[in-house]
Amino acid sequence: MRSAADGLVTLREALRKEGGALARALVDRSELVDPAPAPGPSQVAAGGPRARGRAGEYELLLEMILEGVRLHYGDPRVVVPEDSDLALLLGDQLYALGLSRLAALGDVDATAELADVISLVAQAHAAGDPALADAVWEAGAAAVGWGSSAELEDAKSLARAQDSRAASALLRAAAAVRSGRWTSARY
Repeated sequence: MRSAADGLVTLREALRKEGGALARALVDRSELVDPAPAPGPSQVAAGGPRARGRAGEYELLLEMILEGVRLHYGDPRVVVPEDSDLALLLGDQLYALGLSRLAALGDVDATAELADVISLVAQAHAAGDPALADAVWEAGAAAVGWGSSAELEDAKSLARAQDSRAASALLRAAAAVRSGRWTSARY
């Protein structure tokens, strides 16, 4: 499986080709923040059976959305504009690019999962809970790659209700979905 660092390089190259304000705000390749060599959420989702045969497309669109989230909440790795207002606009543009690529794949279920990810991450950041935001991404990656489950839907309900058990429930549900131990999966 590819690493999160591989995903950042791929994202940077795709945005360079995209041109415009995104390309002008790219960090130099030598300045890329090198995450741990482990896979990130984008690589996890792209490694699931639902992405089979289109793993590269899923990885890139998820990297776009993830970088959009990072721009919104102050931790970008690839696109680093000098102006905070521009960061929000470029984050929105990355959401749109990623979701339009997903729409082109015709994956309605993954679109719904990513809508949940975007809204739950926003809620977690508004509550000052980055651990919950990370758990939302992990669960979202599992749902995009493998499909959802009743357990995952229940965990997302806990997150929406700002229940303190939400992060651990999301992580458990993500692990169950990825291992195939889910109850009544929905695709």
